[in-house]
Amino acid sequence: MDSRGALLRRSAADARSSVRGGAPNQCRHGPAATRRLAPPGQTADAAGPVTGGALHPGDRHAGRLQHDLAGAGAPPRGRIVTLEADPIHAQAARINIARADLSDAVDLRVGLALETLPQIEADGRGPFDLVFIDADKRSNVDYFAWALRLSRPGSLIVIDNVVRDGAVADEDSQDTSVQGVRRLAHVLAAEPRVSATAIQTVGSKGYDGFVLARVSD
Repeated sequence: MDSRGALLRRSAADARSSVRGGAPNQCRHGPAATRRLAPPGQTADAAGPVTGGALHPGDRHAGRLQHDLAGAGAPPRGRIVTLEADPIHAQAARINIARADLSDAVDLRVGLALETLPQIEADGRGPFDLVFIDADKRSNVDYFAWALRLSRPGSLIVIDNVVRDGAVADEDSQDTSVQGVRRLAHVLAAEPRVSATAIQTVGSKGYDGFVLARVSD
């Protein structure tokens, strides 16, 4: 491990010992990105577990985050579509969405994302202004393909947990999540329809990061 990696790991350990709950600065990424959309968001889509990442009902910042996201996509301007594989988590999400007074703005669908995404397309939903992917990492490439299919020029695609405590740099890793992220990186690099970068974060959950991709005009 090089000295930079060791320093980042120590910083992550310090953050875990000193911060409790979700890191507010990380929770603000979604609203900040959404507000930059032009024209104002018509529809926002969260592909992945609604109990993780930007739409985390169990997080103490989730109510504010859901409110801010809906600010760019709430009726009459649009809706948020979120996918959840676990019915128990979906029920918890519905309760928290209702507490945030967003039931009319959020369309929560239960089932595996790769099974529900075709139905979203069949229903004529989209194109989406914002897609947030926070599901199983080994399927990142498939989720990204759907995100691109359901987006438009100018849409933002955010993919969470792509640094994985630095493990993504290990090409020989046996971790299927790490390899899923690595495959995604190669796909992004070769995809002419998006401009993308990875942003590293250190917070209460350690050393990680996310991809921010903009669909080209």
